[in-house]
Amino acid sequence: MNHAIPLAERLRPQTLNDLVGQEHLSSQESVLQKAISKGKVPSMILWGPPGVGKTTLANIIATSFHNAYYQLSAISSGVKELREVIEEAKTKPGAILFIDEIHRFNKGQQDALLGAVEKGIITLIGATTENPSFEVNSALLSRCQVFILKALDEKALLQLINQAIEKDELFKGQNIQIKETEALFQLSGGDGRKLLNLLELSAEALIDIEKSGSPLVLTNEWVMEVAQTNIALYDKNGEQHYDIVSAFIKSMRGSDPNGAVYWLSRMIAGGEDVKFIARRMLIFSSEDIGNANPNAFLLANACFDAVNKIGYPESRIILSQCAIYLASSPKSNASYEAITSGLALVDKTGNLPVPLHLRNAPTKFMKDLSYGKNYQYSHKGEQNFIEQEYLPDTIVNTTLYQPQQNSREQEIKKFLQERWKGKYGY
Repeated sequence: MNHAIPLAERLRPQTLNDLVGQEHLSSQESVLQKAISKGKVPSMILWGPPGVGKTTLANIIATSFHNAYYQLSAISSGVKELREVIEEAKTKPGAILFIDEIHRFNKGQQDALLGAVEKGIITLIGATTENPSFEVNSALLSRCQVFILKALDEKALLQLINQAIEKDELFKGQNIQIKETEALFQLSGGDGRKLLNLLELSAEALIDIEKSGSPLVLTNEWVMEVAQTNIALYDKNGEQHYDIVSAFIKSMRGSDPNGAVYWLSRMIAGGEDVKFIARRMLIFSSEDIGNANPNAFLLANACFDAVNKIGYPESRIILSQCAIYLASSPKSNASYEAITSGLALVDKTGNLPVPLHLRNAPTKFMKDLSYGKNYQYSHKGEQNFIEQEYLPDTIVNTTLYQPQQNSREQEIKKFLQERWKGKYGY
């Protein structure tokens, strides 16, 4: 059985109430639902991972108002196409412009939208998988409401599967039993479109080989087999994005420059935004290398600045240099573990009071309350150090930072041992 229109498209919701997994946007009490009911929505940025309903939501809004609706992709459109749409929209009040992957527009392209959005010529709906604080310029962002869409949980994914079985012609008349769903959930990774594409492929493959009329049973093993055979088919429209960047990060973490350069090449060949790659390396330099080699952070930051100035194709060389350096660097996730432990401790213990000797005392009244009393100014001590307590009373001696087994952090450990003499486990 072959369908020209993919299952995910055939099942695309037509109303906000049908949207799966985004109850914070679709409920009757949500800001968006109220705006639609009042007949006017603001320009907005829809931020969330692939396959969670950003395009669907834009279509639903456009359908709700029956206004002129334009759709552009930032991958294939430029200023020329933008200006053509804006010019045409001047004669069509309430026109809605949906721009998919708006984070791929450069500053000049985003600036071309400002006037039209501010004057109300268009209502802009931009979709992005990237944090709009970084990828959408501040002038445009200030004119838009940001709505966050979440990855679909297992409950929502199961709801999509049940909808497919109940409503779609592929499953009607076919005795298909879905025995297990773990593989579908795991491979889709919260992406509804990926889930439905894989479900369709698995069901069609099962129908093709089972001609006896007996029940068709979809198992984890069968789904995995189909996925391995058809990975390119169900991983459409750049949805491998997260899998490939994961392989890239893990190659650098595993100190394999060859793997890192290969996956870097895959991203570049696939048209990935060079800023996205550089940003991931900048995060990696702190999360996975940290104080084992502080220069890694400096190089990654310089790389990020450089690719912003240079652009593609020359930036590929800079990205390669940085990836090789990071992959070949000593590793430590001690800083990552420290802040993770710190946040968990804060979550567990709440807002503990600051010890009096550490408090600021800018007024006489505060000094009378003993704010700052007995604080020891470290620079007056030998080697600029005086031992005193810096944590709240209930969590004294809590260790959050543990230097790891690399030469740089062993130097840090020695420094801490000389000063704290066994405290914190140093």
